[in-house]
Amino acid sequence: MMGKTIELVCPAGTPAALRVAVDAGADAVYCGFRDETNARNFPGLNFSRDELREAIGYAHGRGCKVLVAINTFPRAGSVGIWRAAVDDAVRSAADALILCDVGLLDYAATRHPETRLHLSVQAAAATPEAIRFYTEAFGVKRVVLPRVLTVAEIAGINSAIDCETEVFVFGGLCVMAEGRCSLSSYATGKSPNMNGVCSPPSHVTYHEEGEELVPRLGGFTINRIPRAEPAAYPTLCKGRFATAKCSGYIFEEPASLNAGALLPGLAKAGVTALKIEGRQRGRAYISAVVKAFRQALDAMAEGRSVDLDRLLALAEGQTSTQGAYAKTWR
Repeated sequence: MMGKTIELVCPAGTPAALRVAVDAGADAVYCGFRDETNARNFPGLNFSRDELREAIGYAHGRGCKVLVAINTFPRAGSVGIWRAAVDDAVRSAADALILCDVGLLDYAATRHPETRLHLSVQAAAATPEAIRFYTEAFGVKRVVLPRVLTVAEIAGINSAIDCETEVFVFGGLCVMAEGRCSLSSYATGKSPNMNGVCSPPSHVTYHEEGEELVPRLGGFTINRIPRAEPAAYPTLCKGRFATAKCSGYIFEEPASLNAGALLPGLAKAGVTALKIEGRQRGRAYISAVVKAFRQALDAMAEGRSVDLDRLLALAEGQTSTQGAYAKTWR
């Protein structure tokens, strides 16, 4: 019956995607405002204040929680934008705020002590000591763990803390220490951790050269892809590079995280919530992935086998990995 206690947390990049996620079986959805206060600040995504209020009403009417991500680091001299996001999310009846900056955590805990606070993966808290700092200083109730831990390491952390944990199980896989990425900033001048844009579309171009598709980011060639090969979205950490010893995907292949096979182990490790990445994804993707994980958790709760193989077609580049959960490089 372990699956019944695990919360399924799903992405909502738009009001339409939120409704789809709720209807597909999400226990909670996470979303952000249409500005630089959230780490998916792409054109055409996110919520106005009015849209958030309406979306929360829709979700609450169907028994689903809404978590608002205010998970970038404020710029010096402009902290008011981030504080206003906190205030507006609270006024909109958000069930929790997802924060990473210590100054903003202090503001939220002081100004809105009744509001539930979650620690964003952007804070990169991966040890019991770090997590206890946030729980004791700001009353954080849940921490989203970085994607650098094995299941055994997660179990060890859970045994040493008095705080809920949430882990990623499907979607984009960031290979950097969470909240510490500088590659995209170098290429584009826009920071994923401050402006909320990793490899912004405004800086991506595609070129055909012979039989190859050549994507570039900020003028830097990221990859050379044969016509018959699936092409993932170009990010620097998932590009092909040449070194003195070899050439290829030096950091990580353009593959999606798929921890479906690890669900029973994550449940035994004491994880509270499973998180799906994908606020930039369309409604069909959200519906398919959320339904698949809803069915998997229900099957696990009833003692049936978990089958998520059909999700491979939705994975980035049509390939998937267990990422750091397996840590095959060790």
